[in-house]
Amino acid sequence: MAVEISELPSGLRIVTDSMPGLETASLGVFVAAGSRNEDASEQGLSHLLEHMAFKGTRRRDARAIAEDIESAGGDLNAATGVESTSYYARVLREDCELALDVLADILTASLFDPAELEREKDVILQEIAALQDTPDDFVIDLFNAAAFPDQPVGRAILGTPERVRGFDRDAIELYLQRHYGARACVIAGAGAVDHAQIRDASERLFASLPVAPPVALEPARYAGGEKLVAKKLEQTQVVIGFEGRAYADPQNYAAHLFANAIGGGMASPLFQEVREKRGLAYSISSFHWPFFDTGLFGFEAATSGRSVRELVEVSLSCLAGAAHSLGEADLVRAKAQTKVGLLTALESSSARAEQIARQITIFGRVLTRAEMIEKIDALGLSDVQAAGAAMLRTAPTVAILGAVRKAPGAAEVAALLGGV
Repeated sequence: MAVEISELPSGLRIVTDSMPGLETASLGVFVAAGSRNEDASEQGLSHLLEHMAFKGTRRRDARAIAEDIESAGGDLNAATGVESTSYYARVLREDCELALDVLADILTASLFDPAELEREKDVILQEIAALQDTPDDFVIDLFNAAAFPDQPVGRAILGTPERVRGFDRDAIELYLQRHYGARACVIAGAGAVDHAQIRDASERLFASLPVAPPVALEPARYAGGEKLVAKKLEQTQVVIGFEGRAYADPQNYAAHLFANAIGGGMASPLFQEVREKRGLAYSISSFHWPFFDTGLFGFEAATSGRSVRELVEVSLSCLAGAAHSLGEADLVRAKAQTKVGLLTALESSSARAEQIARQITIFGRVLTRAEMIEKIDALGLSDVQAAGAAMLRTAPTVAILGAVRKAPGAAEVAALLGGV
């Protein structure tokens, strides 16, 4: 890795990783503000702002924004998450400044035209409707809401139709001024990049970013609970989870390894027991999602309505068993999978740009490959089992969408895990 980092007087940070052999570059502005930064009246505003950034600036209309990048063979996109929003482009080596110019334009000079705003609201309302027609996505929103009730971190990123309809230009501009300050942004580039060029261009193009400090996040308060929603579906969607670990938590790597060991891939105990031996689901997998100050661990699957209870009981038995007697072979497999995931990000310029921006935001520095691998290799069975057991002892979160009449709730799940 050839990582270089600069911080401008405004607090804007620039991080690049020059990757030999590449002729293209991935560049992005990664903002430490997402749906979690919204108050109750702003739910969905981060996502709406991301959409509106592409709808016209003082220098470019919506068509010109797309054409300027695509005429150079590049592509431009954005994404809103719980804790961050990213705007990114991939271009040829010689077009890095063009990409930064377009990114700066949409983030510092957007017009937020009222007519465009009304049209984009309609687009997002369709997106919300599509989500509700996609059970495996919709159940995740139910899960997050049950895990973090009445908190920004648990609210749906897309917002609600009522909130989205009520937003106006002033709301967007106030949110932009409050959360898109220089200290909340990281400009990251990977691939065929020159750090000095990116730094100098960023200093010039992003000079108008506000210099106010980032707004403090409301601390997450994991509570657990249940959302059981009856709906006529061919498959009942099941997500069951527990409190996980934050990015910087000493147990984060161990928690991630436990999730991979128990349900990461077709050789995992969960898949073998639930799918291969019992035929209870087409697929089942476990997850560990870290946030800045908390995390979520659990498993997700879809099954027939008559099999929901059995699937849950069998899956919980697998989790509890692993917390006491995880197999050495499962840990070896989990470590290999985790390393491949980390190293894959080092081979893709877009994934690498996102990775180094996230690490700068969380840790204030970029972690080396050797450092990450060393943390993984240092963990033994007892460390991983202890992390798994600790998570399983937290209050369960249960989200089930479909046939819920005989589905177990959070209290029953806790009782089934009483011996962990």
